[in-house]
Amino acid sequence: MKDNKKQIIVYTSGTFDMFHSNHLKMINYSRGLGDVLIVGVSTDELVSSYKAPPIVPFEERLTIIEGLKAPDIVIPQRSLDHKEAVQNLNIDIFVVGDDWTGKYDYLREYGVQVFYFPYGAGTSSTTLKKKIYESYAEIKKRIDNHDNPDIIEEN
Repeated sequence: MKDNKKQIIVYTSGTFDMFHSNHLKMINYSRGLGDVLIVGVSTDELVSSYKAPPIVPFEERLTIIEGLKAPDIVIPQRSLDHKEAVQNLNIDIFVVGDDWTGKYDYLREYGVQVFYFPYGAGTSSTTLKKKIYESYAEIKKRIDNHDNPDIIEEN
């Protein structure tokens, strides 16, 4: 006898630049909410439309997400408007980081449950980029501000 229970389709998405543990936690959390997990990876063009471009190119970010156990399907995300994706992919649950709180409440009008995943105080790609830049700037300052050993001063 065939089970006619509808599968619950969950969608989560992100830039997933400089992949870190909070990305993995959100994807694994999303996996636990349903039967099929679709993960959207934002294209470089999309990300660049609202913040600094990603460090890791789109194809590499996509490949990293495809290599994880949790996702059933990994797709490019080309828009922040998810109405079409919700309708075309029959999404039941939408998960996004809590830095987007309120932004996707409109999806509830389409019968979609929206969850804002709490990142907490852990790692973020923005924080990682800032730390790398600051560390680089400090090293560069030390390198640029030293005596040149090849110059002999005559008294």
